[in-house]
Amino acid sequence: MSSLAKPRLTQDTWIDAGLDALAEHGPEALKAEPLARRLGTTKGSFYWHFKDVPDFHRALLGRWEAAAQPALPSGSAVIQLRELAQALATADHSEPAIRAWGRSNAQAKAALKRLDMARLELLEDLLAQVGIGNPEMARILYATALGMRGMESDAPGPDAMGTLVDLVLALR
Repeated sequence: MSSLAKPRLTQDTWIDAGLDALAEHGPEALKAEPLARRLGTTKGSFYWHFKDVPDFHRALLGRWEAAAQPALPSGSAVIQLRELAQALATADHSEPAIRAWGRSNAQAKAALKRLDMARLELLEDLLAQVGIGNPEMARILYATALGMRGMESDAPGPDAMGTLVDLVLALR
């Protein structure tokens, strides 16, 4: 018996591998066989942890959606708004791939819709707290943040979102 036994795989291990594979190769990589190859194991291990591939997709999207929910820092509404806008402009590595997957997968589309609504409601609430009641401003800030994620790495980063928030606040 080798002292270098492989660590046991967990659902989280499979989900982490799935998020990485999705970001690198797209939704076709979210099947049992390619994921098992990626982890150097068998499909049996996949089916030990998940009933089937749709069950895996539900677990992956559920964990991603929970992790992607915005967390507000402490401080005034202005500080929270500025930091939220900056955080929204910084994507985790899998969100762009999940957004692309959502164009052809109903589960991913539904998760994105719930997340987008939660983020927009939070932006609307913070904007209302600072005296800006037009809900379109939340949509503009959110769309700008999502657009900045797709820009090249040498393009303006999340600090540009802080500047945009400052501009919006100056117009009230």
